[in-house]
Amino acid sequence: MAGRRLGPDEEALWARVRATVRALPGRRNDPLPPAKAAPAPEKKVKVAPVRVAAPVRLPPARKREPGQTLDGGWDRRLAGGVVAPDRIIDLHGHTLASAHAALDHGLAQAAAGGDRVILLVTGKPPRAGSERPHARGAIRASIEDWLRLSRHAGAIAAVRNAHPRHGGAGALYIVLRRPRESNF
Repeated sequence: MAGRRLGPDEEALWARVRATVRALPGRRNDPLPPAKAAPAPEKKVKVAPVRVAAPVRLPPARKREPGQTLDGGWDRRLAGGVVAPDRIIDLHGHTLASAHAALDHGLAQAAAGGDRVILLVTGKPPRAGSERPHARGAIRASIEDWLRLSRHAGAIAAVRNAHPRHGGAGALYIVLRRPRESNF
């Protein structure tokens, strides 16, 4: 939907506002487009000076992506292989499409069943020095995107590499958030 074009005075005002904005860490500011020569306005509009207040810090928006919200105790227990998974989703022998469907179905069952830790068996990724062309590791390479774009992404607290006793490099732990209790 295209809006109206800014007049020369509005463009100048907008340029002053944009000059006060800083990019968030890890982001870049887009440079201002070069000012276009516009015909002189017939009427002179008096623009009041703009007072720029200190930037308002808004609370971070709630992310819908899988989080990284585990405390150190969880991380130590997962890294030590102490936590027993509540559910195992094994994607061996699946095509990309069937693996994606199995992952979605497994996450839905785990969330409905109140499970906290899921062991996702994906198979080991191909070695970096592998010379032969192959499609091995395609499921493992897709897991991050599938989880981030999943309808269950908001329920995922963290994704961690599995302990060797649970599959090591061929598996991942998916830790689900605790279900919120309703106050009805």
